[in-house]
Amino acid sequence: MTRDDVPTPALLLDLDRFERNLRRMAAHARAAGKHLRPHAKTHRCPEIARRQVNEGALGVACAKLGEAEVMARAGVRGLLITTEVVAPAAIRRLMRLVSAAPDTLLVVDNAANVADLGREAAADGVTLSVLVDVDVGNRRTGVAPGEPALALARAVAAQAALRFRGLQGYAGHCAHVIGWEARREASRAALAPLMETRALIERAGLPVEIVAGGSTGTWDIDVEQPGLTELQAGSYCVMDIDYRRIGGRSGAMLTDFEMALTVVATVVSVPTAERAMVDGGLKAFSTDKPFPPESVERPGVEYAFAGDEHGRLTITDPSRAPRLGERIEFFPPHCDPTINLYDRIYAMRGDKVEAVWEIAARGRSD
Repeated sequence: MTRDDVPTPALLLDLDRFERNLRRMAAHARAAGKHLRPHAKTHRCPEIARRQVNEGALGVACAKLGEAEVMARAGVRGLLITTEVVAPAAIRRLMRLVSAAPDTLLVVDNAANVADLGREAAADGVTLSVLVDVDVGNRRTGVAPGEPALALARAVAAQAALRFRGLQGYAGHCAHVIGWEARREASRAALAPLMETRALIERAGLPVEIVAGGSTGTWDIDVEQPGLTELQAGSYCVMDIDYRRIGGRSGAMLTDFEMALTVVATVVSVPTAERAMVDGGLKAFSTDKPFPPESVERPGVEYAFAGDEHGRLTITDPSRAPRLGERIEFFPPHCDPTINLYDRIYAMRGDKVEAVWEIAARGRSD
């Protein structure tokens, strides 16, 4: 099967670029003396997770319980569930997951939830490894740093069936700060309370084995924190326009990792000399960013959304007007929600389809 045989719109992964991305991040983490537990919410694909582990990752971070269940069924271990599990039915599912994959970690930010987890774990005869989720300015989940985090760590340690392992502090609000120096300053300020919280908890006599955080945007910044033990960067493996735009240490664009993910679409209409239509629209790309998809090495056209199933190409160079039936690849604005629109990803080696991987955790937001 070749690129031209793939039905469109479709998600393509350039394996050569993807593999270089995996090796670069793994080598970076090793050189910095950090562990890597990349976020699987980027790809939701067990095969990609396995390849990340094969390159040296501890496992993968999962945004939701359902995502972790899919990864565990596929044999992926070293899972960290980065969103609190609080509903009674979800806690029962969690116990089944931990029975099958005992090294699974989860996060907490509430004492009542700690008590519920401790009670259910004791009843089921399992031991849960727990990180206290600390709000470092993202204003999403997490207990306040300092004394509130220490109190919650003590509550975890007081539960016989829970094991306090450390802290999570995700500074997502820093990941897309434009300009490397500005991003470095923002991330340092965000993580300082997390490092202080680690020191406070250790002075109180509780060992802190894990401090997890970091993102693709701060991949070469957060490793400067001696108290951070593992990175959760996820998008680096495939990349997208949003991350490319933020700027790297040495340039206007973040080019440390390669753009490996594309969506291929077919030109289905050329109704005028100024306009062509492709079969990839709102259902083919993420729509959460203020910029559209960009064509890959295909000058002369500009993409705009034109409905659920269509994209409108404005022809900016009449000498390169699209042909009916032509296939054009586009970089997506945001990789995570784009991948979640597809059931499968075509793994490409040049123009050949080397494999087709199931995006098995697609839609698992439970």
